[in-house]
Parts: sequence; C-alpha cells; structure tokens
Amino acid sequence: MARITVKVHPRARRTALAGRLGDAWKLSLAAPPVDGKANEECVRFLADFAGVPRARVRIVTGLTSRIKVVEIEGVPQEDLERRLSAST
Repeated sequence: MARITVKVHPRARRTALAGRLGDAWKLSLAAPPVDGKANEECVRFLADFAGVPRARVRIVTGLTSRIKVVEIEGVPQEDLERRLSAST
C-alpha cells in the first residue's frame, strides 16, 4: 500500500500533477470544491495514475482540507514514487 500527500488546487483548467511542493505533490483539479466533487476528481485521477480501480484509493486525512493524505492499495510505495518522479 502506498501513501501520497497532495496539496490540491481546485478549479484548475485541467486535472494534472503540477510538481512537488515540499513533502507534498501539487495536484491541480478541474473540479470545484463543492459537494465533494474535488475529492472525487482527486480519487479518480490518482486511481487512473496508479492503474488501480477507484475503490482501492481513499483519502485518509484532509477531506475538507487542501492538503490530503491518500492511500492507494495494490501499489508498492516505491512504484508510486517512481511514477511520480517520471511524470514531472
């Protein structure tokens, strides 16, 4: 199981990783922070990025915050870190 800390930027033009921000990754989200839409988009993007079903991705902390800790089941931490480094 892998964990990632993201700082989300809702209402962006498109959903994409925008690089590192200290210990966290900056994640631009096209969805607004209303009715959980930004959280849904965050889970969708990270599931697609890691190549796992959405049910294996969950926000552990930060449901109402811009800084979130997300767990992804079925992906080793090293693999996730390698994919993140390759994407920037």
